[in-house]
Amino acid sequence: MAPRKQRCRFCRQNIDIDYKNTELLSGFINSRGKILPRAVTGNCALHQRVIAREVKKARNLAFLPFVR
Repeated sequence: MAPRKQRCRFCRQNIDIDYKNTELLSGFINSRGKILPRAVTGNCALHQRVIAREVKKARNLAFLPFVR
């Protein structure tokens, strides 16, 4: 069996996920302000949890809106 191809761009490129990077985080939010699921974004489970936590942190600190 061939090894599984890594699809998560954070695993491939070693990108730091930070609540202050609103340009990166806004790509994981839909037009209604909801966090997109793993099946849509292609993230691994670890990085999806980190994204969700950082989006919530950015919302609470008013870097990202709760609703667009």
